[in-house]
Amino acid sequence: MDDTYALRLHRVRTAELIRRAEQERLAREAVRVRRAARREAARRTAEAEHHTRRDRRERFARAV
Repeated sequence: MDDTYALRLHRVRTAELIRRAEQERLAREAVRVRRAARREAARRTAEAEHHTRRDRRERFARAV
């Protein structure tokens, strides 16, 4: 194997590893964004339900 071929092979492998690493970073980032969106949606839902329950209690007092 001559040096030129070895250098080309090295560059091709390096470029492929860089592409794979970038794809994996993008995949991890997508997971992070989806997870954050789910948490935010759950938090908003919990807040809305919390306020809804409190408003009901204030409007309808129990008869004792």
